[in-house]
Amino acid sequence: MADTLAERVIETAQYIIETRCTVREAAKHFGVSKSTVHKDVAYRLREIDKPLYSGVEKVMQFNKSQRHIRGGMATKRKYEIAKCNKSL
Repeated sequence: MADTLAERVIETAQYIIETRCTVREAAKHFGVSKSTVHKDVAYRLREIDKPLYSGVEKVMQFNKSQRHIRGGMATKRKYEIAKCNKSL
């Protein structure tokens, strides 16, 4: 792998661990697609830095366990905003 690719993968992984952000948030922060971030931290990182991969994997597992809650909250906000707009 190219040095720039490895550097990007490590930088993304460190950001995810430090901020405990989701893949979507990391993608937005770095200006790349969600697919790129996911492939970087789920596949490429394993070959580059196993201990760092272990840390990212824990954050990703936690985010995965919480996604149904975040989805429910987003749906609730959506309908609250629609309700407020309807009453105006």
